[in-house]
Amino acid sequence: MQTLKKNIIYNITYQILVIILPLVTAPYVSRVLGPSALGRYSYTNSIAYYFLLIAMLGISTYGNRSIAASRDDKKEMSKAFWEIYSIQFTSYFLATTFYIIYALFFTSDNKVIFLIQLLYLLSGLVDISWLFFGLEKFKITVIRNTVIKILTVFCVFIFVKSPSDLGVYTFIMSVGTLISESYLWIYISKIVSFEKIEIRSLIARIKPILVLFIPVISYSIYKVIGKILLGNLTTYEEVGFFQNSDKIISIPMGIITAIGTVMLPRMTHIVARGERESEKNYIRISLKLVTIVASAIGFGIIGTSNILAVIYFGREYAATAPIMSLLSLTIFAVSWANVMRTQYLIPNNFDRVYVSSTLIGAAINLTANLFLIPMFGANGTAVATILAEFSVMLIQLIFCAKYLPMTHNIFITFPYIINGLVMMIFVLFIGRWLGTSLLTLIIQILAGGLTYIMLTILYFVISKDEMLYFILKSKTFKKID
Repeated sequence: MQTLKKNIIYNITYQILVIILPLVTAPYVSRVLGPSALGRYSYTNSIAYYFLLIAMLGISTYGNRSIAASRDDKKEMSKAFWEIYSIQFTSYFLATTFYIIYALFFTSDNKVIFLIQLLYLLSGLVDISWLFFGLEKFKITVIRNTVIKILTVFCVFIFVKSPSDLGVYTFIMSVGTLISESYLWIYISKIVSFEKIEIRSLIARIKPILVLFIPVISYSIYKVIGKILLGNLTTYEEVGFFQNSDKIISIPMGIITAIGTVMLPRMTHIVARGERESEKNYIRISLKLVTIVASAIGFGIIGTSNILAVIYFGREYAATAPIMSLLSLTIFAVSWANVMRTQYLIPNNFDRVYVSSTLIGAAINLTANLFLIPMFGANGTAVATILAEFSVMLIQLIFCAKYLPMTHNIFITFPYIINGLVMMIFVLFIGRWLGTSLLTLIIQILAGGLTYIMLTILYFVISKDEMLYFILKSKTFKKID
């Protein structure tokens, strides 16, 4: 349990850094590059990211699960690593070739930016983070990412000074990612031994990887295609508005993902050992934990969005406020779905349910985007994202309810949601009372955070909630009645 808590702390600490750094750079980049240049970066990066997602197939999830299941046998684990990476290398070689052809012959503008984004695509070729996640070696990846991201921030402030520096900004962001992924190879000889690849075994791995690729491509539709459709159906400014809003929403999403990333290998190991009661306990605790985080940040963003958009990004980005508020609603759906996916569906090999839910979500999102973007622009993309995320969550919830007490698990998270609503109303009142200023935003954040913490602690004490034991004690489940 202590190791699990340390891994969660490592990942959440890193996500806090990820929160702070964009808070430092986004206002600067938004003002220096402007909506149009920022939109061009977002547009080209979205397409490069789409190629990266296709190349990665379902390797991240499958690799994580496979390594976690075989980590007690070094020879078997090493064999799994080289077979999985061979598939990854081949897919990325093909994706890179097609991307170069696309950038050279199928783009009429932003050709140079597209070619610079190639460096970002190549980062996936050397990405073996799934190996370290499967082994629950999160400290290495956290330290690596922390150092690289800090250096990237310094480079942005030093070298990016105007919209004409868009190419420089793209190069810095792409190279930073490439170096970050390459760094892990330093440790590879200490973790795995070289094992001969068996073609039959390698081929057998392709099918489950492709199955887990379907959710990846489906998810990309409502995370990437929306931006691409915005760029094609509206203006780059609309893409810039949505991109900045999405950056803010990605803050709590990163924390939720960090928890899921830590829990996936642990739950895979627990399922393999048949510890069903521990599985149920972990899922219940995780649902409470992610709801506490989602309520605090989600309702906090809604309460401060009108002032945050103007103060943080600049007055020309005031249109991001309603987009942020809408996207904040997705935090709850993503949080609950992440727990069900990483802690039950994937560890128990219910890949078909995971795949089906994301396909339906993608179809709903794509259809909604085509109808809503021409009328509402970036706000339409936000609504389409809400519909997609909640549809995915509901499908997974209904399935998991067959085996787990999901109705009870969701019901016991409501007090945290109520605390978040009370905090949001209080923060909105402060904003309307004091008006738009940096001081108001600071007061909103401090007062809102203090209010939410006090209400949550009060609830813990009065109800004797198990989360109090989770925070204070190492042997959590021995303290739970």
